[in-house]
Amino acid sequence: MFVSEFQKYKILKVCIILPLVVSVFFISCRKTDSKKNDPNSGKSDSSVIVSKTDNKKPDDSLICILGVGDLMLGTNYPSSASLPPDGGEFLLDSVKDIPDNADIVFGNLEGTFLDTGGEPKVCNTPDNCYSFRTPVKYCEILKSAGFNLLSLANNHSNDMGEEGRESTIKTLEKNSIRYAGYAELPFTIFEINGSRFGFTAFAPNYASQNINDLSNAVKVVSELKKKCDIVIVSFHGGAEGSSAVRVPGKKEIFLGEDRGNVYEFAHEVIDAGADIVIGHGPHVPRAIELYRNKIIAYSLGNFCTYGKFSTYGVQGIAPLLKVYLDKKGNFVKGKIYSYTQKGRGYPVPDPELKAAILIKELTGMDFPETGLIIEETGEIELTGGI
Repeated sequence: MFVSEFQKYKILKVCIILPLVVSVFFISCRKTDSKKNDPNSGKSDSSVIVSKTDNKKPDDSLICILGVGDLMLGTNYPSSASLPPDGGEFLLDSVKDIPDNADIVFGNLEGTFLDTGGEPKVCNTPDNCYSFRTPVKYCEILKSAGFNLLSLANNHSNDMGEEGRESTIKTLEKNSIRYAGYAELPFTIFEINGSRFGFTAFAPNYASQNINDLSNAVKVVSELKKKCDIVIVSFHGGAEGSSAVRVPGKKEIFLGEDRGNVYEFAHEVIDAGADIVIGHGPHVPRAIELYRNKIIAYSLGNFCTYGKFSTYGVQGIAPLLKVYLDKKGNFVKGKIYSYTQKGRGYPVPDPELKAAILIKELTGMDFPETGLIIEETGEIELTGGI
């Protein structure tokens, strides 16, 4: 019998069961769902982000994952001035036809899906405190663009308190989008095309699974690996802003908050069984690394962050990372698609390829021996692996 994540969440609250209680559910992948539930059903091919020749996997045995960074489609708190016009339907027009060969389309959801009400969070730094309340209908924009997996572990996951979290859960389930990262819902397990995936997410923030509790992270990932073929780990960590493009390899403190040692975290979870690690949080792109033949993206920056985020300079660079993994989770090849944020914050293709060029440069500086070749056009290939 299918038991929804929301039902499990309610049961957990009543029983006060520890956060590591398994929240497992099985959902058919969107490629084998009926057209009624297929987020790609009925869409035109007028804005495909890759060529039609790229719509087939190089090998049917490979697993294709697309990932972006932060997503915040507008907020009606404290007023509707930060909502996009026309219901935001244009926000992801440039990526509405994400290719059918993607098994996973991932992003980090900043804020909550809630129409009205909620209890705005209280911050230790009031001058840098923002609460995001995105109307429920905006989730359909993500679904229509192909997103089927979201991280809920970040500094905006508790923006509207418990009411916001519960509404977000209901909204994502209604739109058949998988999720994890709340302290009460640390991971999810699901199947796509015969492969079993486990997903878990971490952040240094209240109501999120803690990135600084490495022993817990290792335990969660190792348990997932026992049950799953492919384990995907997401983290929201590191300092923020245009000066935070480098991976320092040490603990990062920002606005007095311990944002974690993302280098140590990524290596620890891969040692525990993770197959791919996708980072976000700095609001700028960072380097990628190949570690034990597993790919780490240390930050995919902002992707669609309407109205409340700075998109100036490097903060407006919006990479979309595409990777192919073999059945053992080892990196095979990939590509960085370059976007920039336009207007108040929505992605458009970038003919100057700034995202790919920047990530290539940063990877060369931070991980010169990582075993990857990154072209300025965005293609990523192995030099032999480590």
